[in-house]
Amino acid sequence: YEEREDFAVVISLSLRNTLLPLDSNGKLSLSLFAADCFHFSVISLSLMAMALWNNMLEPVGEKQTYNNFTHDRSKLKCPNPEKPFLSTLRNSGFRNSDRNMEKTELSVPYWAVIVAAVAGVLAGSL
Repeated sequence: YEEREDFAVVISLSLRNTLLPLDSNGKLSLSLFAADCFHFSVISLSLMAMALWNNMLEPVGEKQTYNNFTHDRSKLKCPNPEKPFLSTLRNSGFRNSDRNMEKTELSVPYWAVIVAAVAGVLAGSL
């Protein structure tokens, strides 16, 4: 996918070092969870969505790796005229986009992956 102009995969790091809010007793705040105490609440989902959106606008190599779950709409980032797009390896300058990506030989032959997958299935079934 790194050679394509119309597709990109970028890892979002916004929840890697998440700081969860605590209640007055020092325990995890239940406001993050729905009534079943398993699923996330609407508030949590909106805060995670905001962190993901911000992460998509941050250049590769400069992505925020935490979310402190504070509801502050002023922290929501917007595209600007200089960078009116989602950040990828190419447009972040992480890889030289002017240079043609040279095709490199695979270090593992494609058939080795198939053999390993079949061997794994057989070993797992035993």
